[in-house]
Amino acid sequence: MDTYSRFPLTLVRGKGLWVWDDEGRRYLDCVAGIAVCTLGHSDRVLRRNLCHQLGTLQHVSNLYRIPEQEALARAICERSCADKVFFCNSGAEANEAAIKLARKHGHVVRGIERPVILTAEASFHGRTLAAVTATGQPKYHQNFEPMVEGFRYFPYNDTAAFEALLAECEAEGPRVAAVLLEPLQGEGGVNPGDPAFFQRVRQLCDERSILLILDEVQVGVGRSGRWWGHERLGIEPDAFTLAKGLGGGIPIGALAVKASADLLRAGEHASTFGGNPFACRAGLTVIQEIERRDLLTHVEAMATRLREQLEALVQRHPTLLERQRGWGLLQGLVLREEAPSAPDLVKAAMAEGLLLVPAGPRVVRFVPPLVIRPRHIRKAIKRLERALLTLA
Repeated sequence: MDTYSRFPLTLVRGKGLWVWDDEGRRYLDCVAGIAVCTLGHSDRVLRRNLCHQLGTLQHVSNLYRIPEQEALARAICERSCADKVFFCNSGAEANEAAIKLARKHGHVVRGIERPVILTAEASFHGRTLAAVTATGQPKYHQNFEPMVEGFRYFPYNDTAAFEALLAECEAEGPRVAAVLLEPLQGEGGVNPGDPAFFQRVRQLCDERSILLILDEVQVGVGRSGRWWGHERLGIEPDAFTLAKGLGGGIPIGALAVKASADLLRAGEHASTFGGNPFACRAGLTVIQEIERRDLLTHVEAMATRLREQLEALVQRHPTLLERQRGWGLLQGLVLREEAPSAPDLVKAAMAEGLLLVPAGPRVVRFVPPLVIRPRHIRKAIKRLERALLTLA
């Protein structure tokens, strides 16, 4: 079906930070499948472990215990504030599970008949009907109305607006089941969370027994330079969702919860493919390799280099570029209103052998594999600058 506006590029092979098209041309990949290929392309260890898993067992369904699933759940919990994990296949599915969890919490904990979930404007939580309703961008709602009831929106990082909306919703008694937020808005323009805002939201949620759920689908699993984006905000959520980078290119999603939010019971939520041995082997390998290669430290170092070089690029082209923003290896280059659009710059960069991805009309996003090296960053900035000059 014609659901994608694809770039005119057919990729057929990849190795590390590089991919090749069907004409043999090589591209430096700073997209990584949109923050997915954590260890780069055709990673030796991931390839070996997945081949071994295919020779052992790839799928049995959740009718039975799955050792790889249990091991991955332990690995996530040991590295986070979570106590339990539900596995699915994507970020949207993880957020759907979180929405169901929030509604049950509203009913059984807060005694709400028609629970409301508060989310941020410019957010992105997925394409399924409930997840896209949670997404605070009307353009994604168009032609899919009526949307799922029970969502209200407020400006991201705006404490006063959040407090006002919360007070409005709860003026006549408990109404809000959960707050669902991204620690850093990726699709919405690479907008990092404000620690003071998130700490106030955490405080208000605690006071009212409201769940605070964080969507870590894009920024989690080391991309921020920490295991989880919320570590940069000085808070712990009651639950958080994962996908993208967790499988290193193999589809997997997860909802991780604290014991106090572990409310879903047998028969209330399920997934045929979720947590299968193959996907969980991928997740285990990614986590093990992040630690074995000390990639959290590496991401911090590479993030500093990328930020400094993007800031220098802004200084060299102040009439076209406004600023750099972001965390770790999820960084955005903000274009001025009078500059070419982000999609235009992405196309021009592709012609120079560099793959980037837009984050809205005015932001170009860098989400490379976490194994990027200094030489790759230098090449990326040089190619981006050449692309920028072709459009100036």
